[in-house]
Amino acid sequence: MALVVYLKTVTELRGKGDRIAKVTFRGLSFFSRVVENCEDEAQFEQAFRWPIGSKVDGNEMLEIQVFNYSKVFTNRLIGTFRMVLQKVVEEGHLEVSDTLIDDNNTAIRTSISIEIKYQTMDGSVKVWSDGEFLDIPDDCDGTFQFETDSLLSGRSQSSGTSPGRSIHGIPTFQKIIIKFKCNINSPVLLCADDSAILDAEDLDRKVMRLGGGVDHDTISLASVTAVTTNVSNKRSKPDIKMEPSSGRPVDYQISVTVIEARQLVGLNMDPVVCVEIGEEKKYTSMKESTNCPYYNEYFVFDFHVPPNVMFDKILKISVIHSKNLLRSGTLVGTFKLDVGTVYSQPEHQFHHKWAMLSDHDDITAGCKGYVKCDIAVVGKGDNIKIPHKANETDEDDIEGNLLLPEGVPSERQWARFYVKIYRAEGLPKMNTSIMANVKKAFIGENRDLVDPYVLVQFAGQKGKTSVQKSSYEPIWNEQIIFTEMFPPLCRRLKVQIRDSDKVNDVAIGTHFIDLRKIANDGDKGFLPTMGPAWVNMYGSIRNYTLMDEHQDLNEGLGEGVSFRARLLISIAVEILDTSSAEIMSSTEVQIEPVSNVSESATGKMEEFFLFGSFLEATMIDRKIGDKPINFEVTIGNYGNQIDGVSKPASAKKKKEDGGESEEEESELIHNSSDEEAEDDGDLTSVPSTPPMKPVITDRNYFHLPYFEKKPCIYIKSWWQDQRRRLYNSNIMDKIADKLEEGLNDVQEIIKTEKAYPERRLRGVLEELSTSCSRFVTLANKDQNLSGRTKLDKERLKSCMREMESMAQQAKTIRSQVKRNTVRDKLKLVFNFLHRLRFQADEPQHSIPDVFIWMISNNKRIAYARIPSKDILYSIVGEEMGKDCGKVKAVFLRLPGKKGFGPAGWTVQAKLEMYLWLGLNKQRKDFLSGLPSGFEENKATKGTGIQAVPPISLVYNMKQVFQLRAHMYQARSLFAADNSGLSDPFARVFFSTHSQVTEVLNETLCPTWDQLLVFDNVELYGEAGELRDDPPIIVIELYDQDTVGKAEFIGRTFAKPLTKMVDEHYGPPQFPPQLEYYQIYRGNCTAGDLLAAFELLQIGPAGRAALPPIDGPTDSDRGPILPVPLGIRPVLSRYRIEVLFWGLRDLKRINLAQVDRPRVDIECAGKGVQSALIQNYKKNPNFSTLVKWFEVDLPENELLHPPLNIRVVDCRAFGRFTLVGSYAVTSLRKFIYSPPDKTANNWNEDEMEKDKEKKKKKKKKKGEEVDEEEPDESMLDWWSKYFASVETMMEVGGTFSFFVYNKELEIEFGNFEDWLHTFNLYRGKAGDDDDHDVVDDDRIVGRFKGSLCMYKLPLSEEITREAGFDPNMGMFQSIPHNDPINVLIRIYIIRATDLHPADINGKADPYIVIRLGKSEIRDKENYISKQLNPVFGKSFDIEATFPMESMLTVAVYDWDLVGTDDLIGETKIDLENRYYSKHRATCGIASNYSVHGYNVWRDPQKPTQILAKLCKAGKLDGPLYGPGGRVKVGNRIFLGPTEIEDESGLKKQTEEHLALTVLRHWEEIPRVGCKLIPEHVETRPLLNPDKPGIEQGRIEMWVDMFPMDVPAPGSAIDISPRKPKRCELRVIIWNTDEVILEDDDYFTGEKSSDIFVRGWLKGQQEDKQDTDVHYHSLTGEGNFNWRFVFPFDYLMAEEKIVISKKESMFSWDETEYKIPARLTLQVWDADHFSADDFLGAIELDLNKFPRGAKTAKQCSLDMVLKEHELPTISIFKQKRVKGWWPFVARDENDEFELTGKVEAELHLLTAEEAEKNPVGLGRNEPEPLEKPNRPDTSLMWFMNPLKSIRYFIWHNYRWLILKALALLLLLLLVGLFLYSIPGYLVKKLLGA
Repeated sequence: MALVVYLKTVTELRGKGDRIAKVTFRGLSFFSRVVENCEDEAQFEQAFRWPIGSKVDGNEMLEIQVFNYSKVFTNRLIGTFRMVLQKVVEEGHLEVSDTLIDDNNTAIRTSISIEIKYQTMDGSVKVWSDGEFLDIPDDCDGTFQFETDSLLSGRSQSSGTSPGRSIHGIPTFQKIIIKFKCNINSPVLLCADDSAILDAEDLDRKVMRLGGGVDHDTISLASVTAVTTNVSNKRSKPDIKMEPSSGRPVDYQISVTVIEARQLVGLNMDPVVCVEIGEEKKYTSMKESTNCPYYNEYFVFDFHVPPNVMFDKILKISVIHSKNLLRSGTLVGTFKLDVGTVYSQPEHQFHHKWAMLSDHDDITAGCKGYVKCDIAVVGKGDNIKIPHKANETDEDDIEGNLLLPEGVPSERQWARFYVKIYRAEGLPKMNTSIMANVKKAFIGENRDLVDPYVLVQFAGQKGKTSVQKSSYEPIWNEQIIFTEMFPPLCRRLKVQIRDSDKVNDVAIGTHFIDLRKIANDGDKGFLPTMGPAWVNMYGSIRNYTLMDEHQDLNEGLGEGVSFRARLLISIAVEILDTSSAEIMSSTEVQIEPVSNVSESATGKMEEFFLFGSFLEATMIDRKIGDKPINFEVTIGNYGNQIDGVSKPASAKKKKEDGGESEEEESELIHNSSDEEAEDDGDLTSVPSTPPMKPVITDRNYFHLPYFEKKPCIYIKSWWQDQRRRLYNSNIMDKIADKLEEGLNDVQEIIKTEKAYPERRLRGVLEELSTSCSRFVTLANKDQNLSGRTKLDKERLKSCMREMESMAQQAKTIRSQVKRNTVRDKLKLVFNFLHRLRFQADEPQHSIPDVFIWMISNNKRIAYARIPSKDILYSIVGEEMGKDCGKVKAVFLRLPGKKGFGPAGWTVQAKLEMYLWLGLNKQRKDFLSGLPSGFEENKATKGTGIQAVPPISLVYNMKQVFQLRAHMYQARSLFAADNSGLSDPFARVFFSTHSQVTEVLNETLCPTWDQLLVFDNVELYGEAGELRDDPPIIVIELYDQDTVGKAEFIGRTFAKPLTKMVDEHYGPPQFPPQLEYYQIYRGNCTAGDLLAAFELLQIGPAGRAALPPIDGPTDSDRGPILPVPLGIRPVLSRYRIEVLFWGLRDLKRINLAQVDRPRVDIECAGKGVQSALIQNYKKNPNFSTLVKWFEVDLPENELLHPPLNIRVVDCRAFGRFTLVGSYAVTSLRKFIYSPPDKTANNWNEDEMEKDKEKKKKKKKKKGEEVDEEEPDESMLDWWSKYFASVETMMEVGGTFSFFVYNKELEIEFGNFEDWLHTFNLYRGKAGDDDDHDVVDDDRIVGRFKGSLCMYKLPLSEEITREAGFDPNMGMFQSIPHNDPINVLIRIYIIRATDLHPADINGKADPYIVIRLGKSEIRDKENYISKQLNPVFGKSFDIEATFPMESMLTVAVYDWDLVGTDDLIGETKIDLENRYYSKHRATCGIASNYSVHGYNVWRDPQKPTQILAKLCKAGKLDGPLYGPGGRVKVGNRIFLGPTEIEDESGLKKQTEEHLALTVLRHWEEIPRVGCKLIPEHVETRPLLNPDKPGIEQGRIEMWVDMFPMDVPAPGSAIDISPRKPKRCELRVIIWNTDEVILEDDDYFTGEKSSDIFVRGWLKGQQEDKQDTDVHYHSLTGEGNFNWRFVFPFDYLMAEEKIVISKKESMFSWDETEYKIPARLTLQVWDADHFSADDFLGAIELDLNKFPRGAKTAKQCSLDMVLKEHELPTISIFKQKRVKGWWPFVARDENDEFELTGKVEAELHLLTAEEAEKNPVGLGRNEPEPLEKPNRPDTSLMWFMNPLKSIRYFIWHNYRWLILKALALLLLLLLVGLFLYSIPGYLVKKLLGA
């Protein structure tokens, strides 16, 4: 549906001038082209078309405004024409002529004539809602121009060949279309026509003429983008990068520091921490009986795997209780996350964070403790920044520092992850046919040859479904349940279909599900959910071989090259309520059956139609051989001829070779309307082109001779209709593409320093915000509701929210973009780009990707994979795939690993392909995007022929062209030869033609200056379309080798500028401008090509009518045509001066040493040679310093050719050998600009005020600090160091210096302020992914010197200046380069995070220093088993510059046997430092002192330094005035004037004043620059074996003193502080309320046998126990027992230092630094079993709560609320006494109070302790009195009677008495009974 307005003419205009018209309908305006110099009639003859979504209403208006056009001022309105469209709607076509009206609505004489067409749609497609089409990027007829309130596009609507032609081809960046907002609120519209394309420079002049009324900061600018932009509507943008980026192994290093653990659950444990990554495990040492062990142990894991594999590895930290050689120990708890989560953190690391442990066997248990650790993941080229040290107390706040990414809540809950696996389709056969035949013979039936099951991996756990025997379409209906913390810290879930096999199972296909894409953690977010949806799996090609070379692809490594299967799954997450009783507490993976999912759940089955046409197949690699070649296209298994033969499912119809079963036929007919059935019944798919023999193009490539007959393919397939998902992705992708393009523009403008990058950025943001709002309108409508999953709905909501917020943010940022904020805002906007790309990736698949395979001789050779969404059709422009219905250049590449590296860079074939995929019922316009001018050639004749797609297209229209390729030069190419250079030539491909430039030997920056003419290029299609959409040109660069094949250097694409026969060859379009094209080699950039391309149509007049070509001008070059004058750059005369200083570190060449080198400089064919160095060993500097040469260079700096530096060695007999070379690609930084004399007059008064304020502030600060300043004698260099590290800046009172956390070179521009270092390269360049990593092994030496270039003639002022030495040119006042002797003093403070070098995960580091021939090995002072050694040493070396100028500081690992290993080293170029203006010889201290720890180090005092600087800079001064001021140049500084000497006397001095000036030297006009302050620099240590990965860092600084001045004082003592010997005396007086553990045997009474144990943290071996207080019935115990703990303490670091042997096999002692913590425990003594632990308290001696006065006041809060209570330090208090609670954890892991202890702590220094010694326990000297214990506390076997008396008599005395009485009674009765019989007998027998 469209409205077309054809604007013919405007007549009866007044006056003469340029006219322009603006046509508006539904708020969308188009501008016409500008008609120049017309008098009374303006003939526009131009059509405008609005594609519209909703029917035009009869009341709608069309408005046309006609303006007088002005390039400078506002366009003036002549009149307006408005018309209601009622008539148009009724009739559909109307011609109108009418007069215009002016502002007052009165008619004027000027009249307009137009024609209007309204095309309605046929009713087959539903009517769209209103306001749908705002801007249509790619429409079928012609390009559009639209103006929302921001955007003026640079395209004018034009019919075929009108003069106002659209800008296309390769617009340069100078063409800028602009919209101003002036202060008069009337926009100056510079219209989008060629006449209005301005140079940015013009623009500025015009702005100035507007009276400067332009606020630059509000102007937006939408420019046209460079070559890869698709300006056309029939062609897609080609993809330059060829190599698949994923799947290539890279180096990674993961470092984990386990610092300590806290709050571990369990009683008196011996914890070990285990760190596990993938399969590797490392353990810390074991700490005895503590719940909060301190480890500070560092582990490093090295990996060499592809990024995806690395980031999916699980990093697991677990704590194990009492593990030793014999027992595996019990697991306390674990914490896991994947490496990818760490890598996505800022700086790729977690620093000092607490990992919360949980128990995976009991999820109801809660937190099991915390481990504090650092985790960092370093890939190649990443550098880790150590975060700023926070103070310890912040880090002790565990809850606030949990090891979790931003945005993850600290309270994570347990959740169940349900992965439901329903069924799979289209599996490949996984067995050989022979086996099948054998089986068939035995069993007699033909079974499917695959036994699939599904394996799901998540968070380190695996779950499998059952195996479905022999099924290509298995049905499982099972769910796999994982239990894991939510949100999980593992981002990807891996789902893999595997084939079960007796020998080994193999993967069929793998799919990863990124949980971040199926969930949203925002406020309105949703839990992970997905499906039920099909996921497509891709992998190796489907024909089964026993040894599949691409098996990796099926494992999910690398890009799949073929469809493997699709799997129906769904995912749901349920948060568990762990408090409920019936919950399963284990986290074992469970498998359960689930019910089947209905057919319609995944969407309605629709028939899709895929059409493709091969317009060209060129650049086919000749290695393939000349057998016939055909192309096969597949989508899913449709079209796959090898095994598309698996049984058709009832849901999907698969056509086998046209024969269909009856039931399918009938089903088909039911599905479609009757008339369709007739056509479709016999429509079979044609998935591949007919084989064809290739024809030779040139020595590397074939092409297929398609000429006018283009083969086509088409495939019908059935898929669930889930197009909406893809549509939404497409809209977002298009927004992202547009944004990326715009951002690249902005970067390009910034890079080339063009004017107004901020305007372009504003334009980009405006475009972004309108497109985002547009998304919201489009995505909101849902066509089919069947098959919409929960994720679809939620995702739509979240995308809409995201887009709305992005539109809002873009508007906000747009308003903040100013000239100076462009770079920062650019970063923010790149963030949008990532967000968009992330949103656009649809996790639920629908239609599988399309694969195009080139098949030669029945072998699959090369493929291309095209995402189906890119070619999906929609009636809404934005939703359409970016390549749908367009011609796209497709490059085929080798599958799998073959595609890595150089093999993958050569193009296997280049296709020009047209693809269209859509619903079969929307099929009618599937050919509409093809270049017009063809006839369809159909396979079948018969009824319903309309519906049958063509099998080939025959083009009857063909145009003949001549292509002119102006190949000017290339720069920064890849070094392909061993000499470090290349012999490059370029090969240009266009259509089926190719030509080469000449080969230029030995250069990386060839200037070919050659015109290649391709005659009689035949292109098929209509002239107008070819003009707007010419095919792309491919340019490949090669290195010519004398033997063998030329080697590939790189490739780039270009689009030619086209001129048709009837167009004029002249400005502004012709001749074309030279442009830079980026050359790619794989995924890396490999230089630039400067060239221009024009395509000229050859008309009936033949070639004679084309612009003439000048013949070859240069007789030496033979028949080579040069680039013609209009195109080659305009040249000017420049002079280039070269400063030759010297050569350094030249390596041997072919085993011979370099002895007599010379440097040759060449630029644009001219050059100069240095003087010869006679003896390189004796003096590597040049005798003549400055030489110059003159050369003609382009006016435009961007086109300047590179300057080549080559070093040759002059050998005997006049032979020369190339040593190495370097190309200076950009001369811009060496262009001389005369100093600006005007800007130097500063306002002095203001400066003074400023200074005074500063001084006042400083003084105030100083005073404050003085109050609590420690005693001067205590202070040493280390106090200064720690003060500096903590503040990282200057503080008033404590002296401090700068601690740079990087090398000084980075901070001060490599000290190349006048002396530059050029690395000389030789040898082939390595093919690395990152070219940022310098190939160190290719560097063969360094050339030191500089360049200066300027246009001639130079103004005379400069040469007339006093003391101008004409021999030195622009390099005045440069020191001489004779050898000088220098004393180098290197201070090494410490090294951090060294890479472990020994098996035990530690290293024994020592320092090695090398300079020239001298080497210092400090081997005997190695530091045992330390990864963070403190060296604290200084070394002196004498050196002679220039012979010895490269200082190497290395850290080696000491080994008892074998050679010592290098851990890492750093190199410092001392010479550049020495000669730098920044004065890097000795840092300028912040204060001048003559004694003390802050003594001035430099032999020259500040006044001498200042005088010297002033003299060198030709400044008058320094003039010291009264009142503490000094004048330098025309600036005045203030400062103190007194100094104290050692005896405390004050003296007058000017040093402070001079120092103030030196510290502000950068403020001095003209000569000022920052002088290097006193500092410590941190340098990374690198190891050549592991290039690019830091092996640790070293803190150091270097001082240099020339030997010809007075010698400096002795070196500052920075030796590490010795720990002080201290003694801690702890008296345990009493305990109270200790819980009672034992039951009495006899009485069942509760009691405890209490004793107290104590130790200082880390010294468990030295633990001390009190005696036992037996049988305490109340929990009271009396001890009066003294512990004595001697220890070594470092005051500054607040750590105890322990030296001990790690094990009996250790060679020497290892030093540990641990926090000072006292542990007291209360125990219950048992005689025959192990003692029972009752409770403990741990006191940090630096800050612990003050003890309670009485036992009653002592409570649990002293432990729980430790942070809130006031704390004390024993080191300040010295003596403290009080009650402290003992705590333990109960069954619920809650703290409970288990007792209280009254203790006294007393800290003494070693000297004090010696003076008054004390005894341990209650011994002499100073014995403590015996405790007054109740008698019960005695031991029963020592004094049994007493015990009995106490135990029994006290309690049971009455019981005993009663028992005794009873006993007597019984005795009496017994005796009575015993004696009575005898007595009776006696009596009876008559006694």
